[in-house]
Amino acid sequence: MEIVQLETFLAVATYGGFHRAAKALHISQPAVSARIGSLEDSLGTKLFDRGPGGMTLTAGGKALRPHAEQLLRQLSVARQAVHSLQPSFGGALPIAASLSICTYLLPEVLKKFQSRHSEVVVSVRSGNSAQVLKMVLDGEVELGLARSLHHPEVETISLRDDPLILVGHPAHPVMARRKLRLEEIELVPIISYDRGSSDWTLVNGLFRRAGLLPNIVLEVETIEACKRMVLRRLGLAFLPQIAVIEELQRGKLLPFVISDAEPLRRSLDVIFPRHRPLSQTAQQLLKDLRAATAVAPRARSRRKR
Repeated sequence: MEIVQLETFLAVATYGGFHRAAKALHISQPAVSARIGSLEDSLGTKLFDRGPGGMTLTAGGKALRPHAEQLLRQLSVARQAVHSLQPSFGGALPIAASLSICTYLLPEVLKKFQSRHSEVVVSVRSGNSAQVLKMVLDGEVELGLARSLHHPEVETISLRDDPLILVGHPAHPVMARRKLRLEEIELVPIISYDRGSSDWTLVNGLFRRAGLLPNIVLEVETIEACKRMVLRRLGLAFLPQIAVIEELQRGKLLPFVISDAEPLRRSLDVIFPRHRPLSQTAQQLLKDLRAATAVAPRARSRRKR
């Protein structure tokens, strides 16, 4: 049993097939098949069944998965422990983050970080979740920050929950009723952002599963632009909690309760490669990020009541 075999096993389990796992791992599909075959031979059991919906775990595969995940996690911790003994701090720290995290989380965190570590030059690159992941995997940055991002080749640390919340201006006519069913919200003007993004997909999936369609009256590119439109009373919007904390606390925006739908859950995540230990500089920034997000904001979310 080899580490690369376990990594490949987790990739196939995550993506549900050899082709998608090969693409994620940047290797050929025959290489994936060979690794899985060797792992099955060493364990003496099949790990996957092939069905119409793709590859599914057998009983043996289900038993192996948590141990494989724990082993790779411990390997990453071991590398980090050895690397942390090397006396190095300062220089450049390249990181990548989604635009919402760049806008609403990083400014305050980096202000505190640089006040204590003026010798460090932090370089921040922004992009969507897929772009952040690619920059981390390609070694262009040490850390990536995105929302609900997982991949078999990276370690993911969830900082805190960041659900999508349906919000509106207090003076908008629909705010007379703060608790609505999803079919009632279908009739309400909705502002959306970043068509095709994971947030966009999550919101549309909420309506689609109920056999409904959101009443999109305006589409914009960014979360901040969407929030500005809501503040101008042009409609309601599903926005990340991190983007509206201040407005909710000051009463500039109010959240809705959707009585017949589950919350749209997301998380703020830090990712870094399992095979490349973090520098001491990156470790310190990770500590600051954890400290900044340790206490969840008091903004209300769309939970059932």
